Amino acid sequence: MIELVKVNKTFDDGHKVLKNINIFIDKGEFVFLVGPSGSGKSTLIKLLLKEVEPTNGKIVIDGKNTTKLKRNDIPYLRRSMGVVFQDFRLLQDKTVYENVAFAMEIVEAQPRDIRKQVPIALSMVGLSKKSNLYPKQLSGGEQQRVSLARAMVNGPSILVADEPTGNLDPEMSRDIVKILYEFNQRGTTVLMATHDRDIVNAMKKRVIAIEDGVMVRDEKRGGYFDEA
Repeated sequence: MIELVKVNKTFDDGHKVLKNINIFIDKGEFVFLVGPSGSGKSTLIKLLLKEVEPTNGKIVIDGKNTTKLKRNDIPYLRRSMGVVFQDFRLLQDKTVYENVAFAMEIVEAQPRDIRKQVPIALSMVGLSKKSNLYPKQLSGGEQQRVSLARAMVNGPSILVADEPTGNLDPEMSRDIVKILYEFNQRGTTVLMATHDRDIVNAMKKRVIAIEDGVMVRDEKRGGYFDEA
């Protein structure tokens, strides 16, 4: 599903951000990516999304070697992945419904499919009654739920969440992770980068830890830190 083989990333200034990363994430897994700020987590996610390229190594997503992907094929890769960010990235001039629908419009979905799928996605995140509101009329937790609906409306096989609870209070954070878990239970592979120690320790899911660009830990039922 997701595989990184001997992946290195060095930026133009010579700073080596990722060093010999080897990761395999199987279909249907829920994985936390943890580590201190500057450890390389965000760079790893950008590599998966083809926002940056590895200096060397191989990245395979859904059976496709993305390091050899042609530029014209990159949008198709991203369509197979749902993405949620810390800062929501909603379109402020569009309603909740329109924000979610936009994710389908850009992949040229049929209007009838949009009319069918958007209400389902909003129902899954508990926002059916707020479809006509604008982002500024929502709480932070509600805005992130819109982001989740938008990420899932096209039925991606993989959902990548980059610090999705970073701007939320603990209760809202738990709600967001609960929704991610529900998506995972439906078969979606979830990779979540986070600093949220409490959630990671409570969930007891697989944990991959990166420090100073090096993968230092990969535990099947791990915590935020090695308590041993």
